[in-house]
Amino acid sequence: MTSPAPAPSTLDAPPPVVDEPRTPSKRPLRRRLIPYFLVIPAIITLLIGMGYPVGWQILNSFREYGLAQQFGQPPAWVGLENYIGLLTGSEFWTVLIRSVVFMAVTALATMLLGIGLALLMKAIPTVPRICLQISMLLAWAMPIVAQMTVWNWLIDDRNGLVNYLLSLLPGVDFIGHDWLQNPLSFFAIASIIITWASVPFVALSVYAGLTQVSDEVVEAAQLDGAHGLSMLRRITLPIIRPVLVILLLLQMIWDLRVYAQIQLLQGFGAAGIRYDLLGTYVYGLGVGQGKFGVAAAAAMIVMIFTIALSWFYVRELLKEDD
Repeated sequence: MTSPAPAPSTLDAPPPVVDEPRTPSKRPLRRRLIPYFLVIPAIITLLIGMGYPVGWQILNSFREYGLAQQFGQPPAWVGLENYIGLLTGSEFWTVLIRSVVFMAVTALATMLLGIGLALLMKAIPTVPRICLQISMLLAWAMPIVAQMTVWNWLIDDRNGLVNYLLSLLPGVDFIGHDWLQNPLSFFAIASIIITWASVPFVALSVYAGLTQVSDEVVEAAQLDGAHGLSMLRRITLPIIRPVLVILLLLQMIWDLRVYAQIQLLQGFGAAGIRYDLLGTYVYGLGVGQGKFGVAAAAAMIVMIFTIALSWFYVRELLKEDD
């Protein structure tokens, strides 16, 4: 009678084979290069669409390029003279400071109203929310010329609705009041118009971000005693912070470079350097005065200022990636 064979010992068994996770450095070279190949079309498009105009502007900013050069006279190389003339004069700095103040006030008002409307859309029932969203989309989609035509009728000094309604107040007579005559009221009207046109984009974007806030997070915060403003300040806004940062950056850039609304308002009755922001100031230097070299230098300074402004968002992105 033979004895049973001994059971195999676990010590003699070969260790299980565990696949090590493939680190990015061990991925095939082709897979590591795919993201770079995907951005090549966008880079080529930017180089074709913006490379030549920007390069031409940079070149002209170092030359004396005026009306004579438009008729064939070769431009003279002046180096940094255009930049020095702008930066040492008071006119450019006045327009720059005015534009920065206008940008800050308008962007802040747009963000506050947009966030408020987004919170309102989150709180109201479906039917009123859809009506509000459609109204904002119609306001946002309206062409700039149509917007300005409507606002010109509203603030007209003789037949404007705003003057008529204000004159209904006891002891108030605004019939014949020109809102575009005084620079302060001119830019106040411009800020209101631009805010009115920009709020829908901010409100809808913030509302889209609010819909991504998890209900579980909200319920957990409520169990911990967070309600009302504390919920908004400590939970909701930090979660949608990336959306708010990019919206604020876009608003600041758009409001700094605003041109069409200011140009059309000037066409309604106000003109001169007192009513200029950076966009109309650069246009006036080039097309109005024929100083295309100086205008190119001013445009380059504005571009550098815009890039410096954008670096805040880029730095935030890098921090989040880290």
